[in-house]
Amino acid sequence: MILDAGPQTVAEIAKVFEGSKTLIWNGPLGAFELEPFDAATNAAAARAAALTRAGRLVSVAGGGDTVAALNRAHAAADFTYISTAGGAFLEWMEGKPLPGVVALEE
Repeated sequence: MILDAGPQTVAEIAKVFEGSKTLIWNGPLGAFELEPFDAATNAAAARAAALTRAGRLVSVAGGGDTVAALNRAHAAADFTYISTAGGAFLEWMEGKPLPGVVALEE
């Protein structure tokens, strides 16, 4: 059972964040609810939050577990946009019509 990403993976993720302009995040990196398995998620969230605060990254996150993980990491407030919808968030990002939105438009 894999419960968290390791330090080398976190370092690679940080490099990707550094070279990115936009981050779309859906899902934590491990069993973030349990220490010490929250380490990778917390580190990635902190780096994304710092880059967003610095104006170097647009950070968009979605999904209930993702929001919970970012809140637990104290990084959510620094993200550009957060949605509690998981699957619907991804479908919206893909440009698919969302039934609830379609019903409101009609």
